Amino acid sequence: MPRTSIAATQASRSGTVLPSATAGDVVNGNAIQNDGRVVLLVRNTGASSRTITFQTTVSVDGLTAPVRSESVPAGETHVFGPFSPNDYGATLGFNVDNAELTVQAVRV
Repeated sequence: MPRTSIAATQASRSGTVLPSATAGDVVNGNAIQNDGRVVLLVRNTGASSRTITFQTTVSVDGLTAPVRSESVPAGETHVFGPFSPNDYGATLGFNVDNAELTVQAVRV
């Protein structure tokens, strides 16, 4: 199955309402168009630490496997990005290990 697409909301100087959070797709993964100006707000709504894994197109930051895994502790929201298209591709693919991770995407 293809990854579930998430759209980014454009930030503005006059203020932008954050998009509704979307539960990560544990089965198919998620994807977002990536122009190097996308950031993801990832909230862990659960009681246990959860993991989000970003797909890379090349080895990034000394990682030997083409992925970057990050932990989000219970009840916390982390901001990830921006993601260089040279390293992460024109479409950023990411996977969550549990639907308790919700995602909001903002283009800055």
